[in-house]
Amino acid sequence: MSDAQPGSGGFGPPPSQPPQQPAGGAGGYAYPPAAPGAAPGYGYPNAGQPYQGQNPSYPSQQAYPAAPPMGAYPQAPGYAMAPQPANGMGTTALVLGIIGVVCSVVVVMWWLGVILGILAIIFGAIGRGKANRGEATNRGAATAGLVCGIIATVILPLLGFLVFASIMGAWGL
Repeated sequence: MSDAQPGSGGFGPPPSQPPQQPAGGAGGYAYPPAAPGAAPGYGYPNAGQPYQGQNPSYPSQQAYPAAPPMGAYPQAPGYAMAPQPANGMGTTALVLGIIGVVCSVVVVMWWLGVILGILAIIFGAIGRGKANRGEATNRGAATAGLVCGIIATVILPLLGFLVFASIMGAWGL
């Protein structure tokens, strides 16, 4: 080995000598020699070909079949995707009920609170009906909208009327 000159970069055998393959050393896991006149191979050896066992101590190695292509599983006949729940009525009832309560508290806008409260009662009743039939999943929002609509339509105007009547009665009018 003292007469071997390193190649360019100081690694490997000199360019005039072909690379030496180990004779069965390293357990027979060496790459097969390149074909004469072939370009140097980069990447994986035997790319795109099934694995052919390199180790003679395992003669029963076989190539595995290719994996099936990626894609969706076929759907069985008679089964369809469940429809999405229709939660719009319950959510609308809740929003209208909250706005109706706020408008009923403001004395100047009590009439708008009553109108929004009536709409919240209607949408809340429809939303609860859908939730009972299983078409919607927001039964709580529909119930809360229904309750807020009742408060905005009945209770707050009634309380406002009672407060107004008591003030007028206290003044003797």
